[in-house]
Amino acid sequence: MLGYGALTCVSTVFYRMSFIVCVRMIIWHHYPKSDAIPEHLLRVVNVFKQHGEAIDSSTHKLNSNEVLLILKKGLMDVGFKVEKGKRIEDRIRVPVLFGRNGELEKSFLVDAFQEETGTVLEVEAGRAVTNYQFLKDLFEACMMHNVIYSVIAVRTTYRRRSDFETVITHFDTLYASGRLKLPLKGILVIGY
Repeated sequence: MLGYGALTCVSTVFYRMSFIVCVRMIIWHHYPKSDAIPEHLLRVVNVFKQHGEAIDSSTHKLNSNEVLLILKKGLMDVGFKVEKGKRIEDRIRVPVLFGRNGELEKSFLVDAFQEETGTVLEVEAGRAVTNYQFLKDLFEACMMHNVIYSVIAVRTTYRRRSDFETVITHFDTLYASGRLKLPLKGILVIGY
């Protein structure tokens, strides 16, 4: 196991002095493991990779809104609607229940949504594992109308532990046990 996230180390020579430079990489895991990751989810991974240095949780203590702001343009470029702010009119609501005359009765707020593919994205920071926010994100994605893919981004490093490793351990268990059938085609967990 790689611990707090994957590292790429490059040896370089600078004015007769040798240096080893290590750069933390974006890591990801797609479920179910028996399916190849869909192309549209790879594009999401690439957005994270493009901004990997700026959001690296081993060197930056960004909250989830700050990370989302850095990723916003890239996510929009690959077809996501991204929340603009915390005011109610700036947030993205995904329908859950419809009432009389088809009026929206219940919805959940998400960080980003790609309607064409039915993909929701949630970026979590400190409370991803501490408050089990990743499980709430999974539950909400399962309840949302026309949502078939869930992307959950968590820190690889938080308080000297790997939230990414904790989350994938939970999802490995969920899929291996086979006791809970999810209405989703896929879940992508990204560690930043």
